[in-house]
Amino acid sequence: MTGILFDLDGVFYIGDRAIAGGASTLAWVQKQDISHCFLTNTTSKPRQALADKLTDLGLTTEPERILTPPVAACRWIQTKLDGPTALFVPSATEAEFNHLKLADRDSQQPVAAIVIGDLGEAWDFHTLNQAFRLLMRQPAPRLIALGMTRYWRAPDGLRLDVAPFVMALQQASGIKPLILGKPAAAFYHSALEMIGATAGESFMIGDDIQGDVAAAQAAGLHALLVKTGKFQPSDLEGEITPDGLLDSIADLPGWWQERTPP
Repeated sequence: MTGILFDLDGVFYIGDRAIAGGASTLAWVQKQDISHCFLTNTTSKPRQALADKLTDLGLTTEPERILTPPVAACRWIQTKLDGPTALFVPSATEAEFNHLKLADRDSQQPVAAIVIGDLGEAWDFHTLNQAFRLLMRQPAPRLIALGMTRYWRAPDGLRLDVAPFVMALQQASGIKPLILGKPAAAFYHSALEMIGATAGESFMIGDDIQGDVAAAQAAGLHALLVKTGKFQPSDLEGEITPDGLLDSIADLPGWWQERTPP
């Protein structure tokens, strides 16, 4: 079955500004009954808050159609580990982990896992060093990265995302992270399972030439790149070639209809 995985930030909105045509495109997808979900590395908000934001921007969907790294991480920890988890995620996102046993960041006891999300400006030396000290306890915990996005475009310009901080912790501790978000293939496959679609017939639509396009293609999907959000013209000068290029998400219906004529 054909499906569409949509990125959110940079595709349907930038900050608190909706990208023109996004609402009509989503309405078209829903009318065409195309299996779809939203696949995002956003870790600063729980799914309900993301769904509420979409509603405020004129895009109506259910929280269950949104797959985020915290949701994937919580499921993985519940089935794979036994012991407390230390969270380095925004306070609003902690609600997604309320079924887990949580440890204090200053705990002197070993933990089973350390989860790293996008803390934004809350990252400082003390916080990063808290995570490092926990990683150095024995037995060594799992280092779980909620995605490996390098940066994103905020209303005031480009900002660092989670990957630089995860890489700093990996370099210091020698512990390789388990990635539960883009660009991990398992994250894409989880989204496909959620909507009952197959990789070879499905499309990822995003604004990140690496985290959306290259990663989705590596997972067996087709990938379209939108020229909004973090897109830069230099993205088209490398070795990664998207399966389609859209000026914005508003152009998806026309592109889709040209590809699959009646």
